Amino acid sequence: MIELVVAGAAGVASHIKSKKFVRRRLRFTRWVERPGFGLLAGAATALVAAPLVAALPFVGAGAGMAVGIGAGLGVGTGVSVGAGQARRGYTGDEDY
Repeated sequence: MIELVVAGAAGVASHIKSKKFVRRRLRFTRWVERPGFGLLAGAATALVAAPLVAALPFVGAGAGMAVGIGAGLGVGTGVSVGAGQARRGYTGDEDY
């Protein structure tokens, strides 16, 4: 149960951070125009995060996979939303 809460928190945090990063830093690049950019970023994050979390003491492979998938989904959706906002010209300056 705890790993699901941690996975959800990782997903929300990674969604917010990646959305802001893509919207502000990558808005002038061609990467935001690619439709599979969010999927690629999310899959890469899940592949990197799952083994790292699973290697932590007192954390099993299931928890590592859950956190990796949660972070991957968060990054994927954040990149997709941020890319859409960058294409529409939203800079995010109103967030502060």
